[in-house]
Amino acid sequence: MPNTNLDEPFTLFQKWYSEAEAKEIDVPSAMSVSTVDPRGRPSSRMVLLKQFDSDGFVFYTNLESRKGGDIVENAYVSLLFHWKSLKKQIRIEGPAVLVEDAVADAYFATRDRGSQIGAWASKQSHPMEGRHDLEKQIAIHTAKFGISTIPRPPFWSGYRVPPDQIEFWSDGTFRLHERTVYTRQSDGWRTERLFP
Repeated sequence: MPNTNLDEPFTLFQKWYSEAEAKEIDVPSAMSVSTVDPRGRPSSRMVLLKQFDSDGFVFYTNLESRKGGDIVENAYVSLLFHWKSLKKQIRIEGPAVLVEDAVADAYFATRDRGSQIGAWASKQSHPMEGRHDLEKQIAIHTAKFGISTIPRPPFWSGYRVPPDQIEFWSDGTFRLHERTVYTRQSDGWRTERLFP
């Protein structure tokens, strides 16, 4: 059950996230990112949370992907964590803002070499004739970089989502779930309980 005495939601997020890291069978950092295209059509996909603090929630992607294109047109996104083993979920809404180049460079350097080459090789969200197209690009970039350090592609970076609103949901008996929403105000956070 959410603790409605908290002044801000990040402490509660850390508590629930730590529980998920300890108990969730699958990847606890997996979250859905929903964007909206210029025609108003929503699109959702799973990504991995790579960092969070009071400045926001960070994920990385190909900026030329569908999500990247959507964010250019409408920066507001929705994130969703659903931890089935905990019977809890967290919804986060806010603008997606590019991380600083130094932050993206530092994170890219921690990725394994195969993932670094994959970032260069994949034209994410674009059509391909067959798997051989991707395999060819992997071979080309593997040869190109050899044993040298692989730089971050200019079309690959991270987004930080500073939340305007965070909702904590936990399962309740007879579908009488617990819902607490934190909404950012100029002087802090407003907290409200919601009907299930």
